[in-house]
Amino acid sequence: MEIGIVGLPGSGKTTVFKALTKGHAQTGAYSSAASAPNIGVVKVPDPRLNNLTALLKPKRTIAAEVIYVDVAAPARGFGKGEGPGAQFLDSLSKVDAIVHVVRVFEDDRVPHGEGYIDPNRDVVNMNLELTVSDLTIIERRLERLTASLKGARQQEKEQILREQSLLNKIKSRLEEDVPVREQELSSEEIKEIEGFQFLTAKPLLLLLNIGENQISENDALEDRYRNKYKGDSLDVATLCGQVEMELTELSDSESQEFRASLGLGESGLDRVIQISYGLLGFISFFTVVSDEIRAWTIRRNTTVQKAAGKVHTDMERGFIRAEVIGFDDLISCDSIAEARKRGLLRLEGKNYIVQDGDIVTVLFNV
Repeated sequence: MEIGIVGLPGSGKTTVFKALTKGHAQTGAYSSAASAPNIGVVKVPDPRLNNLTALLKPKRTIAAEVIYVDVAAPARGFGKGEGPGAQFLDSLSKVDAIVHVVRVFEDDRVPHGEGYIDPNRDVVNMNLELTVSDLTIIERRLERLTASLKGARQQEKEQILREQSLLNKIKSRLEEDVPVREQELSSEEIKEIEGFQFLTAKPLLLLLNIGENQISENDALEDRYRNKYKGDSLDVATLCGQVEMELTELSDSESQEFRASLGLGESGLDRVIQISYGLLGFISFFTVVSDEIRAWTIRRNTTVQKAAGKVHTDMERGFIRAEVIGFDDLISCDSIAEARKRGLLRLEGKNYIVQDGDIVTVLFNV
């Protein structure tokens, strides 16, 4: 899972990136100079993996991973509808979801480019940038399609006209401020536009970057902004980026104690990952092979044969069947041998839909 982190100048997005990744990216005054994005790889926290490790005692335990990309964006003109730069687009086009860090905290040492703090304005400005990007892609494609109509065969004309119709429909709704993810598109239409990598089609998390003095208000802030912006592929969460970054420098016990004293619940990292999983429709399954337990990330409603391909392409190609047991069933049995004895270890065919927490052993032949 790859998640792009964006934010208007002064939003604290790189501070949030450091908090989420325990990284060492530079923070401070925003530079208008183009630079490569910061990238951090984070292990996905999953208590079930810890339980399986305690039960089966493997030599190695490997968690699933999330890649965070702190996307650099030019300050000049950004958020003014002039369109994002090429590097910004290139970085974001590859991610599965977008986290928009929205500034809510007050800090006179970090002036806002607009002169004052207004989270709603910043959400609108970022949405405008993403929309401009998608409209530019559509307009360029429509120009090429119009040119290709000349001399096209009848069958080719039908395909071109169908694509033109779909893109014009999407364009019209974008001009009405309706992002692609909220447009009523059929599964076939969604598949047809996948290659465009529209930014407003990607799931979006609005991450409200609050100050330490606002921690007690985090639930109310989330409710207020969730009521305003919530959608099927959009959610809202609060995070005190500065505090979370400082907590990464403490030991686990010190961090827990400090977190409790501030009234903070679970870590910001855990919460952002959980929400991202929900927005993307992701689940985890586990494999136990050669004294190694490993977690894998797949989309919900994935068949076991397709899931096998995440482990190795040969497994998908030569799939025969899979042995499957649910996490709760295995924990209740205390061992795979006992689960087999009780008949809880099932044999499933290629069309079985993997469930969250399944432990899967793939039988294959190539």
